[in-house]
Amino acid sequence: MQTKETANSQSVKNNLDNPIREDAFELSDSEKIGLIEGHFKEIMHILGLDLADESIQNTPSRVAKMYVQEAFSGINPKNRPKITLFENRYSYQEMLVEKNITLYSYCEHHFVPIIGKVHIAYISGGTVIGLSKINRLVQFYAKRPQVQERLTNQIAQGLKEALNSADIAVIIDAAHLCVASRGIKDTGTTTITAHFSGKFENEAVKNQFIALTRQ
Repeated sequence: MQTKETANSQSVKNNLDNPIREDAFELSDSEKIGLIEGHFKEIMHILGLDLADESIQNTPSRVAKMYVQEAFSGINPKNRPKITLFENRYSYQEMLVEKNITLYSYCEHHFVPIIGKVHIAYISGGTVIGLSKINRLVQFYAKRPQVQERLTNQIAQGLKEALNSADIAVIIDAAHLCVASRGIKDTGTTTITAHFSGKFENEAVKNQFIALTRQ
């Protein structure tokens, strides 16, 4: 029997998941590239572009490879980075902050870029993480069609699981080209989302983190 707590836990999990089909990984990457290349070639043809022109004749292939191997490689769980942890030998008990992590993602509504910065902090529960692994974890979740709110929580949850600690803070400040390059065409706005959990729910600790990201 599913309890209310179980249902709530499942709801949180589902809210963190991207809308990926169960059969998403039955095709190999090379098969996906071939299919996407054909479909994108058809899109370009429908738009009226002359694919015989040497400047664009290889564009379908380039786009297909970019989608599968780069921009959306985070869809496949096999590309999740291996996390390296080390014993906190120095008994460092304060927050560790890594700020201004470069963010490149794609809006799932229009497939145009989301560009910004990610600021992350954690307080060790006994282990520390290799610094580059934080960046790689951010990039793994960013390399999917995304919404910023989900991405913020996915990064936080990924760090909690990696560090076995709830003391995590994440702030994302990003520009959405679906706002800047189309529609309202407002190039001066950014969107900020945040996640604070564990000790970072304390206002003093939270404010210390925010102050450090602004230095």
